[in-house]
Amino acid sequence: MRSDAEDHGLNSAEGLSADIAPAIGVDATLPSFRTLTIIVPVYNEHSTVLEVLEKVLSQDIAPLAKELFVVDDCSTDGTRELLHRMDWESVCQNPLDRVRLLLHERNLGKGACVRTALEQAKGELVLVQDADLEYDPGDYPALLGPILEGRADAVFGNRFHPGAHRVPRSYRFLLNRVFSVLCNMLTSLALTDVTACYMVLRRDVLDGLNLDGNLFTMETELTVKLSKTSARICEVPIRYHGRSYAEGKKISWVDGLAAAYHLFRYRFF
Repeated sequence: MRSDAEDHGLNSAEGLSADIAPAIGVDATLPSFRTLTIIVPVYNEHSTVLEVLEKVLSQDIAPLAKELFVVDDCSTDGTRELLHRMDWESVCQNPLDRVRLLLHERNLGKGACVRTALEQAKGELVLVQDADLEYDPGDYPALLGPILEGRADAVFGNRFHPGAHRVPRSYRFLLNRVFSVLCNMLTSLALTDVTACYMVLRRDVLDGLNLDGNLFTMETELTVKLSKTSARICEVPIRYHGRSYAEGKKISWVDGLAAAYHLFRYRFF
């Protein structure tokens, strides 16, 4: 696998003359994006992580290459050993894709995993992929589209849309709506699904947010800080396959309280 994508001309607008670019349907005025950095924080996902990684690496997101960082957050269920044994060359279908396995020696949280990967990431676009199969990598084209078309700087996934989607339990839906309304009131945004946890951002925009949270509340911090910028935000419908606590779901009501606390913290302090 190549270590970077500097010499394969992935975004065809760069390096093309003004008369050639329009001839092949490329808007030469758009920013040049070559690589999507995909960060997969992993903690005790032995039963799902390999399937998720195979789905991620099988996605065709041309003209972009994929830079995949798998960050094990000190798993104790055999996930770390499983990842160590993984033959990454065998699952990479695109020779331009690059995979790195990073290890935490103690459990630090999702936000810390993202920052660990960003220290080495080179992609101009960044996506965080959970390792539990709740979010479908098949939605990458939808999430990337508004940015590649020059219409957005950040794209949020929306689980609650008119199209076909899994119906959540009423109490989860209600809590989500209450939190989303509260977040929108405090940030002046109009997001439908603040807690979706599935988004793509331009790396330069993400770097400007200076994220410092360690836990699942990273998304709350990101949303609040993003609202204070001039970044263009777009929402797109995504698929969601929620799992039960018996199937390994980790977020609880405690995380909901923490998200509410950090919503006020990052908004006012």
